[in-house]
Amino acid sequence: MRTQNSRVSFATRNGVNSPIADRGRPQTAASPPCSLRPPILERRVRKILRMVESGTSFTIRDLALEFHLSPSYLQHLFKHQTGVSMGEWLSEQRLQRAAHLLANSYMSVKEIAHTIGYEHASSFIRAFERRFAQAPARFRKQSDSTEC
Repeated sequence: MRTQNSRVSFATRNGVNSPIADRGRPQTAASPPCSLRPPILERRVRKILRMVESGTSFTIRDLALEFHLSPSYLQHLFKHQTGVSMGEWLSEQRLQRAAHLLANSYMSVKEIAHTIGYEHASSFIRAFERRFAQAPARFRKQSDSTEC
């Protein structure tokens, strides 16, 4: 069980974002900390990592159907292999993609929300604010000012 102070962060190594436990350290905006990833991941879990990181939005149910597994077993397998829940990891991937789109595109916040798999922009904005401690529009404005 996670404590209130624990967070999940994701490190990039060999082009694959790997979830790691972060013991309450504050996270920076769009650059997750580096860490070691598990040495050997099961073939299905490696494929899930690649599929989601390709930029396509997937739900746990989509992935479970793809691998002919129940959603609960797939989540158990993923958590056992990576140490983080699949829902948290999928959410982090979506929000990282949103941050990239905000900084590098002219898409509206509503378009980005829809692109990354949120049905309602308000839900996306709340999730983004929880993750990055600022609204998407402010994140974009700060990204624009740092590029000059």
